[in-house]
Amino acid sequence: MAKINFGGVTEDVVTREEFPLEKAREVLKEETIAVLGYGVQGPGQALNLKDNGFNVIIGQRKNSKSWDKAVSDGWVPGETLFELEEACEKGTIIQFLLSDAGQISFWPTVKKHLTKGKALYFSHGFGITYKERTGIVPPDDVDVILVAPKGSGTSLRRMFLQGRGLNSSYAIFQDATGRAKERVTALGIGVGSGYLFETNFKKEVYSDLTGERGTLMGAIQGIFAAQYEVLRANGHSPSEAFNETVEELTQSLMPLVAENGMDWMYANCSTTAQRGALDWWKKFKDATKPVFEDLYSEVAAGNEAQKSIDSNSKEDYRVKLEAELTELRESEMWRAGSAVRKLRPENE
Repeated sequence: MAKINFGGVTEDVVTREEFPLEKAREVLKEETIAVLGYGVQGPGQALNLKDNGFNVIIGQRKNSKSWDKAVSDGWVPGETLFELEEACEKGTIIQFLLSDAGQISFWPTVKKHLTKGKALYFSHGFGITYKERTGIVPPDDVDVILVAPKGSGTSLRRMFLQGRGLNSSYAIFQDATGRAKERVTALGIGVGSGYLFETNFKKEVYSDLTGERGTLMGAIQGIFAAQYEVLRANGHSPSEAFNETVEELTQSLMPLVAENGMDWMYANCSTTAQRGALDWWKKFKDATKPVFEDLYSEVAAGNEAQKSIDSNSKEDYRVKLEAELTELRESEMWRAGSAVRKLRPENE
């Protein structure tokens, strides 16, 4: 472990220097990693593990779009691609990467194949943290571990192919074999993590649900929409409103933040921009912090989890979801965004 100072607080993290890929391969050389689900996280994690030299198989429902995607990605039916239950039987490490709703419905089958000494792996603390609601209670004689990449499976794979790593959290809920720590660390390195930082299942799901509803997705879309609508109401064109709201942020400024931090980005903007940003950021903080406090309380109370369970288990869930996504997609702001993206130089 390496000790790193984060804003005055020292944390232990695992990097690829002290836990190299060769060591991870050695730890898992006798394991068969069964990745259940080939939707959001499944493809990126499974392909990275395979390319890194681990023994990986996929479990997916046959004759589904995800099954076809797995075949197109090079997984071979009957050799490295199996029906879900057969993959559960073959795997010594079961990476449970179905959706939260999918995990609830498929849990009785998975549990049946969790024989002594196996490891049950999650990339989200949802099922275990809210076990009273999900019914996911693992047997006592298996390891229960978590590696949660801090980004989408698509980003995980893209960064891996670029020779980079996406940071991940890791957690151990149950160490039945005495090997849970080395197993989870090896898997974290194997899926392509930049570095690993420790958490627990509850903290992972609390921070994840807050982040998704907050600055990662919900809050940022709300802020985008508010500024765009104000600009449009004051006579600015869709192109100008979108460029000032989204395009400049995502294409110009956020890469600078990623490179060296917000203070460095500020220092590399005009003095007029600096003055305005420094004057206004605390007003936005004061305005939004109560919303974030309310959001975290809802997450901690389990209300956000229950909403997800209730809505995602309904038969018409995907129909209603697509209707909401279509509304977002067809809003003027994101139609303007589609036009702007087509005009980027790389699309010429």
